[in-house]
Amino acid sequence: MTIDRRNALRLTSLAAAGAGITGGLGGAARAEGRRPARDRANTITLTGKRTAADLPDVLVPGTPYFVHYELRDADGNPVGTESAECTPVTVGPDGALVLASLVLILGDGMITASTAFQRPLPALTEVLVAPRQWSHVFAVTGGTGTYDAAAGSVTIEHLSREDDVLTVALD
Repeated sequence: MTIDRRNALRLTSLAAAGAGITGGLGGAARAEGRRPARDRANTITLTGKRTAADLPDVLVPGTPYFVHYELRDADGNPVGTESAECTPVTVGPDGALVLASLVLILGDGMITASTAFQRPLPALTEVLVAPRQWSHVFAVTGGTGTYDAAAGSVTIEHLSREDDVLTVALD
């Protein structure tokens, strides 16, 4: 796959827009000073509510999309945001192979992660009635603040079109 100048600029613009959305919304959570609770195994469980996305009806190889979620802890308190920039590499009848970068901005720092995963096609997962649940795993690539030099994984379970559950397991 070749990326020409126009597509490179488009990807850069989308990434900047996603960072602006994430940074702007994440700042409010950081200002509140809330940090997600961890259990003894250094695992954080959060719920997400989708607040923005540009997921197309038809996925096209090389055409990126983004998703953005507001995150809450087990008590329902807002703790930050989840944003992902995703690019389908191949698309077939069973779904799309997608490359994705994830940024979690939390009250006590930021976690970054990346993955390649098989995504069911939007027609199968974005229905409002009886949505198909699916999940995928990101490798933690680093972080800031409390999560400086973080390693581990982030598992995202998509329960519906608007709701997900994140399990962050840090080493």
